[in-house]
Order: sequence, then C-alpha cells, then structure tokens
Amino acid sequence: MTPAARIAAAIEILEAMEARHRPAPDLLKEWGTGHRFAGSKDRNAISSLVYDALRRRASARWLMGVEDARATVIGMLRLERGLEAEAIGDLFDGSTHGPAPLTDAERERLASASLEGAPAHVQGDYPEWLGPSFEAAFGEAAAEQGAALARRAPVDVRVNLIRGDREKALRQLSHLNPEATPISTWGLRLPLTPDGRSPALAAEPAYAKGLVEVQDEGSQIASLLSGVEPGQQVLDLCAGGGGKSLAFAAMMDNRGQIYAADSDGRRLMPIIPRLERANARNVQVRAPKGQQDVLADLAGRCDVVFVDAPCTGTGAWRRNPDAKWRVRPGALEQRMKAQDEVLDSAIRYLKPGGAIVYVTCSVLREENEERVSAFLERHARFVPRDAAHMARKAGLPELAEQASRHGAGIRLSPASTGTDGFYIAVLVAP
Repeated sequence: MTPAARIAAAIEILEAMEARHRPAPDLLKEWGTGHRFAGSKDRNAISSLVYDALRRRASARWLMGVEDARATVIGMLRLERGLEAEAIGDLFDGSTHGPAPLTDAERERLASASLEGAPAHVQGDYPEWLGPSFEAAFGEAAAEQGAALARRAPVDVRVNLIRGDREKALRQLSHLNPEATPISTWGLRLPLTPDGRSPALAAEPAYAKGLVEVQDEGSQIASLLSGVEPGQQVLDLCAGGGGKSLAFAAMMDNRGQIYAADSDGRRLMPIIPRLERANARNVQVRAPKGQQDVLADLAGRCDVVFVDAPCTGTGAWRRNPDAKWRVRPGALEQRMKAQDEVLDSAIRYLKPGGAIVYVTCSVLREENEERVSAFLERHARFVPRDAAHMARKAGLPELAEQASRHGAGIRLSPASTGTDGFYIAVLVAP
C-alpha cells in the first residue's frame, strides 16, 4: 500500500468508529480481515495512524476547525508527527486509493492555525465533559496532565524475583536496550521500536520462561505499596488477568497464600498459564461458580484484601487512547457505585488488624479520594495509612512526594512519575 492509501484507510476506520461506536481494536481487526492484500507492515502503519489520531483528536480538530475523521488525521500529522503542510499535501494526493487533495481551507488552517488560546481540554486532548473533573484533580496543570496521558507509553516489564534478578534480566534482554525503571526496584523499561511498535516480547526466552512479565511501572508500584509480606493470607479481590497476584507471589517468595478472584471468570483465566510460567506456587485461583460463594471460607482470615477496583481507566489512556472518547458520564456513575460496593464487600474477609488496599488506574477524584472518603464515613473504625508510611514500608520513601493533595493515598501519573495514572490508598482497622 502507498502512504496515501494508508492514510485513507485510517480515515475510513475512524469514520466507522464514530458511526458504529465500536472499539478501535475491533475495527482494525475487521478492516484487516476485509482487506487481505494489506501486509503486516501496512496494518501496523494504519494502526499507528489510527491510535495517534485518537491521542490528538481534540487538538487536531481544534487546529483544523472541523469535527470529523479527515480533520483529525490531518491535524494529527501536523501536531503529533510534525509534518509541514507540503508533506501533508503529498499524502493527500487524490490518487486512486488515497484521500482527496487538501482543500484551500485546510491549507489555510495548516498555515495559520495554532493551539494558542485553546481551552485546557483541547490542549490536554481529553473529553470536554471531563474538564471539571480534570480541573478538580489537577488544577492549573490539567492540560499538562492530559497531554502526558496522550503520549505513547514505553513498555515496562517486571522482573520475576522467583526466576531471577534485575541484572539477569538486563543481560538477557540487552539487545532490546532496556533500562532500570526510575522508581520500581524490579522494573525494566523497553523503548519502542523506531516505527512506534512494542518489542516482540512473546519471542523472547526471558519472557517465555517467566523471568519477566509485562506490567507498567505504576502497577508495579501499586503492588509494592500493598505491603504484602511472606507468610500472609492475601485476597486479590478483582484480580483480572492476575498481574498483581503474580507480583505478590514474588514479594512473598512463594510463602503464605494468595487467593486470586474476580467476578468475571473470563478475565481471570489468563492467570493460569502465567502462574505456571512464573513458577508462582502460592496462588489459588477462585473462579466464580454460579451462585456458589467461592470465598466463604476466607471470611475474617485475610491480612490484606487488595481491591484493584473497576474504574474508567483514565490513567491508562496512553495505552488505550480510544477509551477516552468512548467513556460517558453514565459509565463514571456506574463505576463509582461498583467501587463503593466492592470496598464494602472487602471488609468481610479482613482479619483484625488487617488492611484493605484500594487501587484504581484512574486520575479522577470521583473514583479515588472521594470513594475512600465515603468509605471512611460509612466505616468509622477504619483509618487511612499515611502516605509517608506507605512509601517507607514499600522501601520507596521518595514516593511520599506523590501524596494526594485531596485526601488519603498516593497518586501517580505520566506527568509526575512517568507511569500510567494510578491511585493507591491503604485502609486499616486497628
């Protein structure tokens, strides 16, 4: 495919997203199935164009003064990829399989328009309706924080201490140019390939043999801040694919017991081959079984109940940029209700003196500090652990600087810590 044809395909996919309200991965797969002539390099290039356009959708449309897929791609090529008007005109060449030539109005916008004076949600590339929430969370830094969430994320991996140490992983992955993560003591950061793709970790022996697992540094930090220790009883109440349960197994040196549970058994199943690969032997998978209470025997037994709560995922927009344009106010309200419910349910499993660890991959106060505050109002015997205490206990005292200004807990974000957006609070009942 020619570069112009790839541009036309990206516009077609973005138009289908808006018309059909389908996730980008689904439509990219559907497009590839329907266009067998497109090789892997073509599909990768088109995917990159689509995701870059989604990252810069608000600012690209502001620049071009038009709210459609074509304007989004044109603006993205200028803002994200730094192309001048002449180079963009070469791509919009009117060829048989390419997009129509640039109009005079489009050339004028490329020549004279800028983001100067644009509102924060445009400069930060997040939905306008979330503007008040971003301002509440970040104040004058809302645009900066949003822009950081719009950038491509590197690939972070966690070294599995059951299989080896960070030096061993650095040696085995040296051809991928890894670097130690700045905060997590067991993380490595792998740069993207020149064309913006992630390295093919599935083909790496270090990955296949369980020495490393893909896990953002923010998620690694959330695991470390949990404070789990060898010999404890730990319930991972919303375990999903099991990334944090695997981290706990390494933190606990396979001693004690971890119970990985999730309300959706389909989300939980990927943990099984991951456990085998990681040699994690102290994890019990508690998949749902109809109406049966599969966690009944854990009532009052757990030292730590880890609640990786369902959330809007605003902190993971770097990796899933189409999600920010699909989230709606109703979804936020539903998530807040679910977060209250799962926090309340965690109390059942806690032993005296135990801790509930509440985590989201969200940057919104509504899902973070406000949920913790509401929980503490409902359950007065619980108190939040001080952020400095959390950081020292994890061996990461510098994280005390990331204490939330809005209440209990620690906040992480691409702009402040170079990680995905995370919120972590520890609630204890003395």
